[in-house]
Amino acid sequence: MTAGFLRPSLSILGLALLAAGCSQQGGGNAAAPAANKAPAIDQAAQRDLDTYRQLVRIHNDEMATTFGEQIVHDYPGSAAAKEVQQTLPEIAKRYHENAEKNRLAGLWLYQVAPMAGGTQSTAVIYNSEPAVGDKVRMVLRRHTEWGQSAFLFGSGKGFVCKGTCTLPATFDGKPVGIKAFAPPSGEPALMIKDDSAFIAMLKKAKKITLKVTHKDNDRSEELVYEVGGFDPAKWLPLEKKRK
Repeated sequence: MTAGFLRPSLSILGLALLAAGCSQQGGGNAAAPAANKAPAIDQAAQRDLDTYRQLVRIHNDEMATTFGEQIVHDYPGSAAAKEVQQTLPEIAKRYHENAEKNRLAGLWLYQVAPMAGGTQSTAVIYNSEPAVGDKVRMVLRRHTEWGQSAFLFGSGKGFVCKGTCTLPATFDGKPVGIKAFAPPSGEPALMIKDDSAFIAMLKKAKKITLKVTHKDNDRSEELVYEVGGFDPAKWLPLEKKRK
């Protein structure tokens, strides 16, 4: 009777021990992947850090900025992230400044070409705003026959301007009135009356706005020109044509 009474208790004890063993085995399996994952992360961070160091060494600011920001994002608080953060701010600042400088320089187009029996040297930029609609070119021109000029060149019927008109303008936010006139030949253009003064102000400016009214629909709009990338050395001078 005693043996029969003990048999269920032993069975329960066996199940308890079996459950405990399974629990310990399961806990060990859960900890193992976490333990194995840490070295893998450290190795990946080290590989990215080595790449970052090489990019810094060869002065590739663009790729160094990309890799550096990725390391800081992917491995926060790591030794790799801490090392990157010592140099990344300066590199990223330099990269973004140079990228903006190159963008502004790329807005200008310089050309020397034959024109109306002579030769002309031009520096041209399109308005960046409004972003939609027909663009209006701002043109700086030197011509062997006609000399120097500055003008806007649009499309369609051109601009509203009776006789000599004054265009509301700003140079880096400072209001200025620019006197202009429509060419008698009928092109969709506005010639700047004092081209020398206009060009002198342009060379010192980063942004110019000019308010014009289109003949086609009597619509007024403010044209924005990001002129900060203008390079006077690329706007080549020309000798006047000998008569």
